[in-house]
Parts: sequence; structure tokens; C-alpha cells
Amino acid sequence: MPLFGKKDSGKKIRKDVKDGCDKLPNIDDKYVIKELLGTGAFSEVRLCEHRETAQQYAVKIIDKKALKGKEDSLENEIRVLKRFSARRSDGSGVQTAAPPIGGPRFAHPNIVQLLETFEDKSKVYLIMELVTGGELFDRIVEKGSYTERDASNLIRQVLEAVDYMHEQGVVHRDLKPENLLYYSAAEDSKIMISDFGLSKMEDSGFMATACGTPGYVAPEVLAQKPYGKAVDVWSIGVISYILLCGYPPFYDENDANLFAQILKGEFEFDSPYWDEISDSAKDFIRNLMCVNVERRFTCKQALAHPWISGNAASSKNIHGTVSEQLKKNFAKSRWKQAYHAATVIRQMQRMALSSGGSGTAYGRSSSRISNVAADGTSSAAGGGGGAGNETSGDGQADTATTAASGSK
Repeated sequence: MPLFGKKDSGKKIRKDVKDGCDKLPNIDDKYVIKELLGTGAFSEVRLCEHRETAQQYAVKIIDKKALKGKEDSLENEIRVLKRFSARRSDGSGVQTAAPPIGGPRFAHPNIVQLLETFEDKSKVYLIMELVTGGELFDRIVEKGSYTERDASNLIRQVLEAVDYMHEQGVVHRDLKPENLLYYSAAEDSKIMISDFGLSKMEDSGFMATACGTPGYVAPEVLAQKPYGKAVDVWSIGVISYILLCGYPPFYDENDANLFAQILKGEFEFDSPYWDEISDSAKDFIRNLMCVNVERRFTCKQALAHPWISGNAASSKNIHGTVSEQLKKNFAKSRWKQAYHAATVIRQMQRMALSSGGSGTAYGRSSSRISNVAADGTSSAAGGGGGAGNETSGDGQADTATTAASGSK
């Protein structure tokens, strides 16, 4: 039976599976599927256990019927994940996907890996690393101490992983805090990048699709211009800003004003929130959130900046201010106030940005970031169990899936 009822798509998925690993048995022969970790528009993520080794993983279960007409997005996600999953045996009894066409790839320690792919008549199953440490902001709020050095270490890990992605010709296109998860509950746990539903391989053609999450999207995307790897660097700049103050650099209740701010690169290092943040940190952020793409840092340039590679990051405890602002501006209850991506795209296309002002102040006590989700649900699922569907500007829907996480 063709996958999703589409002959060609079925062949493509089955070919990916065949190319990626040996002929697979039924998933139930190899794994015990357990409790629900999270849900998305077209999928759910559950805990699963390898029958022979008792090793735990996460399985993303995708409903073919619900995803009908959007098969290309799933195929894209699988291709991207396989590119970051080296064939190896770690003693768990599970082998990851084979290297993709074009040469071997080696798993990056900060990128969630796809391990195996299964398929039956009604569902596709993606066996993935289990990430149990929880979301980035939650962990910061729970800390007793938090410094610039901590933020610098976090961003260094993200930059190294994204630099690796870029070397492999992949642009993530939706980097945001909800897609940064701690691998485990350990104090020194590494950070993991997840959710490759909107990722794009550069060799698949130029990118001009408006997609992503409004507060983190680069100016060139909003301007409907062709873009590339630099969009990820901009997003890392936005994340860096938030990690040092607890609120977003761009905010307005009016979307047109928000987009106008981003297009102009209008942001401030407001007093008193930034008074004790180092000049090096501010310089780092300016170089990442640079409207001029030619002048914007690459990941490698960012990694060489003194705030990342040197001793410029301050060791002063900023936990009190940052955690207070994170709780005000990124409360889970506000994350649920998501809106349709299609609406955002229409606004991008029709608004007269040249006439827009900078809008209102950031709104320290009430600001929120609305995550693009075409099903109206937030992508910040409590368990990291999978974002909703995100609709891109060319009318195609991309399956955005937050990585499997064991925390709730």
C-alpha cells in the first residue's frame, strides 16, 4: 500500500528507509511503546524501550492519514535527521541510519539523532534519542545561580552544532529556545538542538519561503528575499539577548510594528536590565543581530568572539533579574496564545512596512512571544513532545516537531 495513498511519496519514504538501514521488522517486535510524552498536530511522541537491551528512546508516531498532502515535509525531516545520524553501534542493539548519499556523516553531540525508521499501513515511526533534561528557560529559572559565563557556554554549544549543520549544507530555519533542550537532568548536562521540521538542505534549491517563529526570524525572511545560513545566526543572536535579560529584543502587540522593528534591526540594551552586562556580550549580540547579511557574523566568527572563546563573559550572578523576566515574559500560559502561521504570512505580504513605526515599549510585565502553529497550538509542549504544523509562505505546510523529551 503506497504511503499516504500517494504512489510516488510511498516509494520515496520506503527508499529512504531502505537506504538508511537494513530491512526493519515490525516496531512491536523490537520495541515496547510506553507512555505519552507529548503531542503535535499530526503526531505524538511516546517513550519506548528496546526489548533486548531495555534501553529507552523516544518514538515519534506520525499519522499518515492526518498528514495526507504534506508528505514532502516528513520526507524532508527524515532526510535532514539522517544527515546528522552516523551509522554506529553503541552497544544498545540499535544502529543509526547509514550515511546519506554524498559521503559519511558523523553524529554531533548537540543534535538529537534519528536512530531507526519504521512504517506500517497507517503510521510512520521515528526512533530518536531520548532527551530528558527539560527546556532551556525552565532550567535557568530553577537554577540558584546564573551568569554570563553560563549563557556563553550555552550559546557556544548551539553555535558549534549549527556550524556543523551549516557545514553539512543544512539551514535549521526555526532556532528558538523551545527547540533547545537539556540532554539530562545532570547539572553539567549538554544542550541539544531539536525540531528539524522546517530545516532545509541548501542543495535542494534557493530559499525564499517565509517560515519560522516571528520573534526569532531574520529580516531577510520577513522581506521575502532569498536567504541562507545567516538566518540561523540572527536567531542565535535573539536567543543570546534573551538569555542575558529575560525578555525579547523585539516586541509589539501589533504584528506589523513587530516586523518593522525586526526589518530595521531596532533593539536596545535597556537600563537597568543591561547595566551590569559586559560590553563584550553586547558587541557579540550586535554582530549576530546585524541587518546587513554581508556584515553579520558566521557561526565560525561568532565562535571566535572573546565572549565565547575568551574570558570576556562576566561571572557576576544575574539569576535574579533574568529569571524574574523569563517568568513574566515566557510563562507557559502565554506560550499557549499561539496563532496561525498562514495569518502571519499574509500579514508579511500585505503590510506597508515602510510606513510602520517602532511601536510600543517591550512591556516587561506582559510581553509574550506567540509561536507560529497552524493548528493553533503552541510549539512549547510541556514534554517537548512535538510542535504543531507550521505553514510556510509558499503554501506548503512543514511538519515542525520539537524533539522527544522525557520531561513534563
